[in-house]
This record gives sequence, structure tokens and C-alpha cells, in this order.
Amino acid sequence: MNSLNNNPKRVAVIGASGYGGIQSIRLLENHPSFEVSFLGGFNTIGKKWNELCPFLPLKNNPIVQKVDPDKIAESSDFVLLSLPNGLSNELIPELFKRNLRVVDLSADFRYRSLEKWKEIYKNVPKSLNRKDYKLCEEAVYGVPEIYSNAISKARLVASPGCFPTSSILPLMPFLKQGIIETDGIIIDSKSGTSGGGRVPKEHLLLAESSESICAYSVIGHRHTSEIEQELSSFSGMNIQLQFTPHLIPMVRGILSTIYVRLRDPGLTAEDCRTVLQTVYQNYKTIEILPVGKYPSTKWVRYTNRVMIGIELDIRTGRLILVSAIDNLIKGQSGQAIQSLNIMAGFPDYMGLPLATYYP
Repeated sequence: MNSLNNNPKRVAVIGASGYGGIQSIRLLENHPSFEVSFLGGFNTIGKKWNELCPFLPLKNNPIVQKVDPDKIAESSDFVLLSLPNGLSNELIPELFKRNLRVVDLSADFRYRSLEKWKEIYKNVPKSLNRKDYKLCEEAVYGVPEIYSNAISKARLVASPGCFPTSSILPLMPFLKQGIIETDGIIIDSKSGTSGGGRVPKEHLLLAESSESICAYSVIGHRHTSEIEQELSSFSGMNIQLQFTPHLIPMVRGILSTIYVRLRDPGLTAEDCRTVLQTVYQNYKTIEILPVGKYPSTKWVRYTNRVMIGIELDIRTGRLILVSAIDNLIKGQSGQAIQSLNIMAGFPDYMGLPLATYYP
């Protein structure tokens, strides 16, 4: 397990064989100051990793182990949870008792209100039994470019969903400074099929999704309220927006096109680009493209970068923002490791890929 650091920080990956776990392990293996110290799972307990995932061999061919908080604590400094919704909230209190810090890829702690989480995830088993209100309030929403100070001190970071990441980062600077109207925000997002996870689903079969594009969850997608929560916190107002996701026939990537109205009709597209550049100038993970240049998902594939394009339609008075991310890296495991970097006191971009393989 590679490390240039003689005393690397040890990370346990729980839910190792899902897409989030696999991506996390690959990134941690190439990280100069982290090492994978424990692989935990449920359906894969007892299986040797190199036989389970021969495309990502690990030194000493570790065995996927039962999720035992004592064994995790013995071997690890941090825990990265890549579990289905509804499982992390049962495990995290036990990890805290053992003084472990956690980054959670599930949605269990993305909402500051537990009641809101129960409303959105009411179909998750045991959801109504949750009573960890204070822990929901404590968890830090893990967008490193926005909440880095809070992440650095956190016991628990709730890593955002992929759609929210692609939407929140372009919008935050404008809402925080009151540059755009808070009503009438429209987000149109396209996602590759890996966003549905590794568990087989009929609509993700090649015969179903190939040569086709379709909208889904047109009303009430569960990420809508997650985006609204964060945007409302920036603006200080209760924001309701229109969010429509689409499934497109590719494996990875998200492209979000966002439509908003400017409050000051005198602003130009270059003015708006300057707003984004000023806010994100110190982050290697975000690139603001020249006005009129629009990102492609292929430009960010396999990277932890966000590319944002910008345009202003004078005729309609709408500002149009276009963002592209890799949903499995910046939209999932890469962003989680970006938070781990901050928690460990490293540069947020350390060990993370910032350049794609093209084409």
C-alpha cells in the first residue's frame, strides 16, 4: 500500500466492493500520505480482495472483514463509509466511542434536520427509528471548497451527493452575494449510469439505457431538498427550485445546466465570471472557463475537478451556468478523500487526480 510518508494516516474503507469503495481504495492507494488499513464489508466477508477485484490488486491480498468497531479502531485513524443509506447512522456512534473520525458517503447525515431526512428517505429500512438529532446537527456537509474550516475540525463529514455537488458549487457565490434571484432557479442535470450504484437495476441494463436518454424523478427527486437546504443557507432565504435529472448512455460523468435570473441587469457575463474566479481562485479542484466555453464530461473524467462554464442571455435576462464533474470522483469518493485531506491537515488536493486522460 503505497506511501511516501513514513507515518501515513490509516484509513478503513467500509463497503469496500461497491463503486464508492472501489474508487476510494484506488485513490488511497495512490495517495502519498494515506494507506488503506482495513477493508470492511457485509456480503463479501471472508473474500480475498485480489480475487474479488482483480483489476485493483492490493499488496498482501487482504481479506474483506466483518465490520467490527474494535478491529477498525485498532488499525485505523479515519473511517470512510461507503454504505447504503440507513446503515451508517447505526455504526458511527460506535466508531465515535473509539475516537475515530468519519467521512460518510451515504445520505444519512447530509440533512441538518433528522425529520427532513426521514421525510425524504422514508423507504429506507428502520428510518423511522432514528433518534440521533444532535448528530445530524453536528455533521459537517462536506463540500471542501465551501466548508473547509468546519471540515478540518469535524468528527463526522457527510459527503454530498453527485447532483448537489454539480449544482451547489456554481450557485453558491451568486447566492451568497445576493447577485441572483432566489426564485425561478432551474437545474437540468445529465448523469451516467454508474450513479445508480453497483447493485443490479433493470433501468441500468445495457439493453434498457443504451442509445437512449430519459428524464426520471421529474418531481421530488431526493437530491432536490439536499440542494435546497444548502442554497437556502447561503442566501438566508427559503429556496425552492426545479431540478430534473436525466440518465444518459455513458458510465460516468454529470453535466448540469443551471438557469437563474440576475438582480442587476447591468452585470455582464465577464462580471459574473469574475465572481466565480474570485471565490474559487485558490482551489485547484475548480476551473472557471472563459465566457462562452462550455465544459464536457470527458474533460473531467477520472479527475477530482469541477469545470464551470458561464453565459448570459441578454434577451431573457438569464445567467446560464454549466458544470461538469466525474460523479464517482468529485461527486463521490474523490470529494470524500478531499475532506480526509483537510481533516488530516494536508492540502485538500493532495493525492487526487486533476488531469484527465483524453480522449
